[in-house]
Amino acid sequence: MNNLYLSKSRYCKAVQCKKIIWLKKYKQEHAIQKAKDTVLNNGTAVGQLAKGLFGKYEDIEFNENLDIMIKQTQEQLNNKPNIITEASFNYNNNFCSVDILKNKLDGIEIYEVKSSTEISEIYLDDVAYQYYILNNLGFNIKKACIVYINNKYIRQEELDLNKLFNIEDVTEIAKSKQQEIKNNIHELNKYMEENKENEPKDDIGIKCFKPYECEFWEYCTRNLPKPNVFDIKGGMHLDKKFEKYYEGKISFEDLQNENLNPKYLEQIEFELNDLQSKIDKEKIKEIMKSLKYPLYFLDYETYQVAIPEVNGTKPYQQLPFQYSLHIIKEEGAEIEHREFLADINDKDFIRHFAESLIKDIPDNGSVIIYNKAFEPVRNREIAKMYPDLEDELERINRNMVDFLEPFKQRKYYTKEMQGSASIKYVLPALYPNDPELDYHNLPVVHNGGEASEAFLSLKEKSKEEQEKIRQGLLVYCKLDTYAMVKIWMKFNEIIKNNEI
Repeated sequence: MNNLYLSKSRYCKAVQCKKIIWLKKYKQEHAIQKAKDTVLNNGTAVGQLAKGLFGKYEDIEFNENLDIMIKQTQEQLNNKPNIITEASFNYNNNFCSVDILKNKLDGIEIYEVKSSTEISEIYLDDVAYQYYILNNLGFNIKKACIVYINNKYIRQEELDLNKLFNIEDVTEIAKSKQQEIKNNIHELNKYMEENKENEPKDDIGIKCFKPYECEFWEYCTRNLPKPNVFDIKGGMHLDKKFEKYYEGKISFEDLQNENLNPKYLEQIEFELNDLQSKIDKEKIKEIMKSLKYPLYFLDYETYQVAIPEVNGTKPYQQLPFQYSLHIIKEEGAEIEHREFLADINDKDFIRHFAESLIKDIPDNGSVIIYNKAFEPVRNREIAKMYPDLEDELERINRNMVDFLEPFKQRKYYTKEMQGSASIKYVLPALYPNDPELDYHNLPVVHNGGEASEAFLSLKEKSKEEQEKIRQGLLVYCKLDTYAMVKIWMKFNEIIKNNEI
């Protein structure tokens, strides 16, 4: 049996599910990339920055010919003591590049860098695999560690690498996994050999989502009835979905008489029986009565980075760079619009965001948002950074009204919402076939994740491209607040019809 070529990332994928490796070899065209660019960019940026953690280092540049990397590593290993980044090794067709290798006079130390803020089991597998290769090559491994992000660190003027990164010694865990690594490699080779003619029949399971959502999920579930248990929204846990799946309760027909949360049964019932809209008119009236003019319909766009660039911010803090604001000053008044979009090169963009917001919301009218877990929290974070703005930001927070609530509580529900209270489902459900309200018709940005990526991409773009992206961001964010205006209009319509 020929040994399958394995890298540390392929090994970790095989730990999650052996079939991923088979699919990557034979069905790669069915993969749907799940990781967002920002996630990948964060990983790259953290890895690059961490190389300087211990001072001067010798970097082994990536080469598609791995033998060149291995040869260059061997040359650097002879120059001990030194620090080598991306040191590359092969043992019996098992390859790894060590993020940071301390090449000491009496042995080596392995440092695996992660852009996460905590250590997960798969990271331990990653380090243990590297330990396995280097140990079998005869190295004296003094220490094996994981370097990861300290999310308590608050950036000051200079970035402090020693405070940004946590380092955890996992040597004993890596040692304890050595037999497991050997067995896993053997099992994977056997599995690939046995299934080289036919696709293996491995079933789906929690492993499809943990530790990472698998890029072949759509392929592996292509024959399931639509909709199915995995389409139930509103908070149903994955393990509960798989419990039903393993019981053979997969389609909505199978599930309609199951002992499930009434919310899930409601989604199923509406789908199967094509029920009319459910509207709690009293709840809608209560929300509308609570509103005070002027009405401010507000939405933020934010981005997160692992390495804080702005003074006073933490790793992965949500940084607001844009808002849209629709305003109705009094009953019957024309709808006005205000907006803010930061300059990508503005070091003080968060302060300028907040100052612009305060200027645009001068009165104590109702500030209508969609999800109270978001904008108010951002305002409190900004207030911590700029205490002189705290009173005004707190005033805005006190006036907030959450339009998500009636949909989340299912006080207003239609089949078209498909169990979701997200505005991306609610809006087309309330206003079907209205191209003006269709996020898919937007030219550049279609969702919040794309908005973050678009804003962060501005630095590398030409003036013309920047202008196109900025315009796309403004149009997208404007639709988010216009969507809330349209919901408000729908609520008005319901109340008027109820009073007739």
